[in-house]
Amino acid sequence: MRRSVRLALGDCRGTAAVEMALVMPLLLALMYGSVELGNYFMNQHSLVKAVRDGARFAARQNFTNYPDCSTVNTTVRDNTRNVVMYGYLSGTAKLTPNISASDITLTVSCAAAAGGQNMLGIYRSRFGATCNGAAAGGCAQIVQVSAAVTYRPVLEALGFTGRGYRLYASSQAAVAGI
Repeated sequence: MRRSVRLALGDCRGTAAVEMALVMPLLLALMYGSVELGNYFMNQHSLVKAVRDGARFAARQNFTNYPDCSTVNTTVRDNTRNVVMYGYLSGTAKLTPNISASDITLTVSCAAAAGGQNMLGIYRSRFGATCNGAAAGGCAQIVQVSAAVTYRPVLEALGFTGRGYRLYASSQAAVAGI
């Protein structure tokens, strides 16, 4: 009987399994956390890129689509939203998950010349030498595309909802009228 007690006290079989059981929750939390963090950064990057492409697209539209410093043609607005959502003027596969047309805003403003600058080049025929009553020097129309999207976690199936997390992106470009 003494021999069996001595064997039980000195037996090391199964210690690796016990150690693994103790460390496994930490390893799973690190693994799932890194997957979720990677997904978050991927979605944020794709949203920023899509908004930047949308602003670039909107800025290259003809000047007739921007009649003043606060109005944009509805066709340009809708096409820009499609570029942000799909990467093309139409499509089905969305670049950023969970994005819709109502998440995307398009605004136009005018930047007046200041500090001795002169913006009379391609903008001369648009507004003349003044911009919204500002001094001579001209002004440039600036289009800004913004998007705010609700974030959907990868681990949503496991119960991680991520409610309240939103992705934001904004980009602007001078209207070139090309």
